[in-house]
Amino acid sequence: MDINILGICGTFMGGIAVLAKQAGFNVKGCDQNVYPPMSTQLEEQGIELTQGFTHDLDIANSKIVVGNAMSRGNPAIETMLNEHADYTSGPQWLAENILKDKHVLAVSGTHGKTTTASMLAWILEYADLEPGFLIGGVPKNFGISARLGNSKFFVVEADEYDTAFFDKRSKFVHYRPTSLIINNLEFDHADIFDDLAAIQRQFHHVIRTMPGKGKVIYKADEESIQEVLKQGCWSENESFALEGQYGWGATKISADGTEFEVTRNKQTITKVCWNQHGMHNIENAIATIAAAEHIGIQPKVAAEALCKFNGVARRMDVRGQLYGATIYDDFAHHPTAIKTTVDGLRRRVGEDRIIAVLEPRSNTMKMGVNSEELADSLKQADLVYMHKPVGINWDIEAVCKEIGSHAVLSESVEQIVKEIVWETQKNDHILVMSNGAFEDIHNKIIAELEKKGS
Repeated sequence: MDINILGICGTFMGGIAVLAKQAGFNVKGCDQNVYPPMSTQLEEQGIELTQGFTHDLDIANSKIVVGNAMSRGNPAIETMLNEHADYTSGPQWLAENILKDKHVLAVSGTHGKTTTASMLAWILEYADLEPGFLIGGVPKNFGISARLGNSKFFVVEADEYDTAFFDKRSKFVHYRPTSLIINNLEFDHADIFDDLAAIQRQFHHVIRTMPGKGKVIYKADEESIQEVLKQGCWSENESFALEGQYGWGATKISADGTEFEVTRNKQTITKVCWNQHGMHNIENAIATIAAAEHIGIQPKVAAEALCKFNGVARRMDVRGQLYGATIYDDFAHHPTAIKTTVDGLRRRVGEDRIIAVLEPRSNTMKMGVNSEELADSLKQADLVYMHKPVGINWDIEAVCKEIGSHAVLSESVEQIVKEIVWETQKNDHILVMSNGAFEDIHNKIIAELEKKGS
């Protein structure tokens, strides 16, 4: 059977396309924005891509798999419904075709899902378990966001965003994990959730699907997670935290987070020396060691794997080093993620200047939710350049004033590039944060710095 994916170039749906292709289906798809890196990954897999959506939808011999970015009024969706096509959502297709006979290791939480899922998949690979995985980014150890694997184990990034226009449950409710990591839990996705309690209810729903022999691995010092567990948990559970009396933890942490000892109930059991930075990544690592131990991988082996973990594309990705400055690309788009990203870089570079460049692009950020936390999240940066996208209707100017005179707001990416290049000095660190393409600002900065250095 042919698989026709609507919205194929999103990170999740692109992964679905790769899995379907590897499973032997004929796969094609369309999207409004067909561009690298996802378009490149799909073309390398021999998947046919079409730019844009039309009423001319081949439904005779195809199963339509609908991405959650698709909505009523889209011509392809209207044809699909009018013609009574056979359709499903991406998460439902994944559950029925890939996950049904697997031990699913799901990684959930407001922040850190992609990096943590990438770490966990790599630990299983290092332990010769050849896992399948579907991750909302490209782990550098694999070079691809999804694969079927050759074992009963499957690692999935478990997103709480809704499934499709016709299924408003969270994606992860479909996955029925046996091992579940809950990294953290904050209010996000204000476009679909009214409050934190609505998100917590979805986390409760996924816990309800877990077997008694399953395990929930959760961050100990977050009350929001404790509240979810109090709603009911029928599986084993174990906590992690940097500083905790019980469960998994870390001690003897180096200033930049590149070395630490892993503890369990305050007893040191192994050590990690790696090239990742920041306290948040140490917490991510502890969670993956705990999850790996649940399927029989010894902590020492997991730690060895993490020492060889190369990170994830668009997570503190070095895009260039010119004029003595380093340009980074990071996906951070929530105040907590922004704060931990800047903090991790500060611990790494010491007193060197950090130039933070932020595009408030996510639906939640555009709505102004958590905007009161934005200034604090950027306080460790020496200079802040904030882009004002079309559609912002909250007082972003007030946030810049709260940051101080070293914050600049502009509606023009070209103007931001011009000012950054003029301002940049040797040993500066230019940190670009956005969950979108940001008008290719990274390459524009690099191109202008090349001119400045010539």
